[in-house]
Amino acid sequence: MKTTILKQVILFLSVLLISVQGEAQTDTSEPTNFNALSEQLLTKIKSGQNTQDIQDILKNTSLEMLSTALKTDTEKLAFWVNIYNAYIQIILTDKPELFEDRGAFFKKKQIAIAGNMVSFDKIEHGIIRKSQWKLGLGKIRKWFPNKFERALRVDERDFRIHFVLNCGAKNCPPVAIYTPDNLEAQFDMSSRNYLIKTTTYDNEKKIVTISPLFKWFRGDFGSKNDIKDILKSYAILATTEKFSIDYGDYDWTLDLDNWADFN
Repeated sequence: MKTTILKQVILFLSVLLISVQGEAQTDTSEPTNFNALSEQLLTKIKSGQNTQDIQDILKNTSLEMLSTALKTDTEKLAFWVNIYNAYIQIILTDKPELFEDRGAFFKKKQIAIAGNMVSFDKIEHGIIRKSQWKLGLGKIRKWFPNKFERALRVDERDFRIHFVLNCGAKNCPPVAIYTPDNLEAQFDMSSRNYLIKTTTYDNEKKIVTISPLFKWFRGDFGSKNDIKDILKSYAILATTEKFSIDYGDYDWTLDLDNWADFN
């Protein structure tokens, strides 16, 4: 009797050990590098390749995997800017007529990521701008952001995102491929290039005309003196003294062939 019980115990422990070893062996896969995946997505789009394989990976990953992989604001910003710009290209290349009703287009939940359908508004204002209310001019936070947003949003806002997000319009910044390792330099380069392109200065009237992005998201940029400091820091203006600020127009014509490279 004792021998039978002992054999059963040994058999049970053997099965348990094999099971544990099997689980350990099957759990050796490397975690997905989501930043590299977002870069590959844009590279494929730019070269005209099919991107369904990458879209499927993004769709089928879990919220926990994605939030664990994107630990720092640098990683989050590089990933989400690439994702936003990539899906603008994917969706509007397929259905450019959606851009005719821009309000509905940006609000629509149409991007499949980590088991959720998310909108461009969610990515821009919820994740990249840290739960800002879209119409709050950068001064009003959302009261009750959902779990997805809370898990993935940045810790600190960065005004330079307005100079790197491409919504498909002609006056948007060009699409570039951002990497966590070089993000600071890349954001600065894109910001300066965009400001050079969109800023004019009337020396006689002492008026500098800038992109209306500064007006629409004024809370992200700060006061007019803060805006002057930004322009000076990027060598757009030599001084912050004795001039006033005006805001230019924005060309919403659809333009998907707008790319930039970092040399």
